[in-house]
Amino acid sequence: MNFNEMKKSFLVSLWFMFLTFPIMVIRVNPIEKIIDWRWENMIIVGTGSFFLSFLWRYLLKKKEAALENNKAGEKTGAQFADSLRTHPKFHFAGRAILVLIIVTFPFLFSIYQVNIMTTALMYVVLGLGLNIVVGLAGLLDLGYVAFYAVGAYSYGLLNHHFGLGFWTVLPLGAFIGAVFGILLGFPVLRLRGDYLAIVTLGFGEIIRLILENWNEFSFGPSGIANISRPSFFAMDLSLHGATIYLYFLMIGLALFTVFVVNRLQNSRIGRAWVALREDEVACQAMGIDKTKTKLSAFALGATWAGMMGVMFAAKTTFINPSSFTFLESAIILSIVVIGGMGSIIGVVIGAFVLILLPEYLRAFSDYRMLLFGGILVIMMVFRPQGIISNVRRTYTFEGLEND
Repeated sequence: MNFNEMKKSFLVSLWFMFLTFPIMVIRVNPIEKIIDWRWENMIIVGTGSFFLSFLWRYLLKKKEAALENNKAGEKTGAQFADSLRTHPKFHFAGRAILVLIIVTFPFLFSIYQVNIMTTALMYVVLGLGLNIVVGLAGLLDLGYVAFYAVGAYSYGLLNHHFGLGFWTVLPLGAFIGAVFGILLGFPVLRLRGDYLAIVTLGFGEIIRLILENWNEFSFGPSGIANISRPSFFAMDLSLHGATIYLYFLMIGLALFTVFVVNRLQNSRIGRAWVALREDEVACQAMGIDKTKTKLSAFALGATWAGMMGVMFAAKTTFINPSSFTFLESAIILSIVVIGGMGSIIGVVIGAFVLILLPEYLRAFSDYRMLLFGGILVIMMVFRPQGIISNVRRTYTFEGLEND
């Protein structure tokens, strides 16, 4: 790096020292009525921000150099990983290890770890559902948590008033979620981009406010308690057994979701979603029904959210509107974007990273979310296409040879 880059890093450090001065340097002691000047904190902030800025610029230069080398035809680490991933022996060994880890996990780790993993698997399914809407169809949905809430309250209310069990309400929750997806889809058929995002955000807030204020229907902020857990052949399970049972149940639902979404992605409707995402006008000009394509994306995406809402209510046995805020939609959308829009394996990895990482950063206490946010920023700067980007299909036409 040249002197100019070092100068920029120095200016960045000065700016950070100026911004953090009231917080990091000044500390008021109200008991003794004096001000403690912590100048050592300013030195730490200035030095740290200088080296981090210097490292940031260095990594950006390396990234630009790597892109140039890639254009020149050199084989990168990502290309090597792709070739390794497609090797048959790698497939067999990877699947065998994965099955072994899945089966033995709840018996090797504590119930707390199993509970966290179950939550991560729920977000895998939610991410794959939103991936249909955002990743494949290109419809920016910021109110996805509304369908999640609809599924949860469907189970909570039906279980509370009519005593319906988990297995009865699970398909009903998926169906009700799909119905609400269609109801949202109709008003936004002519919208796209930022306008679509604002309307879906408003829809999510409307659902949450209705659940919070309609006390006669949803019990308001008090929520619904004592929701039944899933039964196992009419057997009552202990808390330990129910946690393990929910873990394996989520494994089955996650595998089922991956299978269905993969089949949808390679189907006719999946190709229509991709065409809609790439160019809506050209998609309609090619004879694809834009209305049915959008509604099917909203309905199928909401179906998985409804199912996971039922699972969430069964797992926690208590629900209230504060569990379904905009932050949940933002987390699920972050899973899709960071994992790789349109990529199934990328969304799965993104869900595990975004849900498990904050839990295992608890050792850093107050700096946990700061580290988490920094990791997200670095990820978006150096790999904006996501952890595993979706491979664009290419088609070649071979004309008839002239005799």
